Amino acid sequence: MSDTVGVVSGPASRPTGGGRAVRPGRLRIPRPLQTLLAFVVLLIVWEGAVRALGIREYLLPAPSAIAGAFVKHQRVLLPAALYTSQSVVIGYLSAVVLGVMIALPIALSAPMQRTVYPLLVFSQLVPKVALAPIFVVWFGFTLLPKVLVTFLLSFFPVVINTVVGLRALDPEVVYLTRSTGASMLDTFLKVRLPAALPTMFAGFKLAAISATVGAVIGEFIGSDRGLGYVILTANGDLNTALSFAAIVILTIIGLILYFSVERLERFCIPWHVSQRSGPESAQAV
Repeated sequence: MSDTVGVVSGPASRPTGGGRAVRPGRLRIPRPLQTLLAFVVLLIVWEGAVRALGIREYLLPAPSAIAGAFVKHQRVLLPAALYTSQSVVIGYLSAVVLGVMIALPIALSAPMQRTVYPLLVFSQLVPKVALAPIFVVWFGFTLLPKVLVTFLLSFFPVVINTVVGLRALDPEVVYLTRSTGASMLDTFLKVRLPAALPTMFAGFKLAAISATVGAVIGEFIGSDRGLGYVILTANGDLNTALSFAAIVILTIIGLILYFSVERLERFCIPWHVSQRSGPESAQAV
């Protein structure tokens, strides 16, 4: 007598390339397309609300008016964007390099932590907006005051996240590595630094968000160029569409910087769990 195995037909899950099962017939929209669709819907609602409610352009311009202002004033906006980008990039890179250099001795030396770290915390209590006019008095209407404000706003997230990342390693792991004959430099480069990179990149991304804010603050206080200056002059003329066009360009500059850092993070730490899993992994299948 032969054994018979019964097979029940029904909807079966189909595995994807990532090993997750997806129900047949389930519509899957790529994540970039989801973001783009949400942005398009927002613009449509914004445009429709402005037209339906009859909101005047100097109060809230429609997206079409903002696009028209960009086309009309592109000869002003593009050079201003280039000038502001210089402040953002120079100030941000300076904050990353000096922030890491200062965080290393603080994280690895107890005396440095007791002496230098409280001074850094105290420096963050000083309002950066209050320092910007002083920088203008010292250095004039040059690029340097904007770079300094950008540096100050981006500096502390880099320092604090680097210190936390370097000090978070379990001491037993360090003892085990040293017991194998590894030198202090090898232990730092092969164990402590890789373990700290995820936290460090979190600080780098926070600093990238603050960089554009610092550049605009510096241009608000004292500048005759840049997107901040364009926003001030446009507001004085009640040209709100031009102000919004400059704000959109500022946002784009910040996004480019942020996603550039994120791309570098994926290249440097592809092994980290944050780079292998995304929001889809938490969804039920």
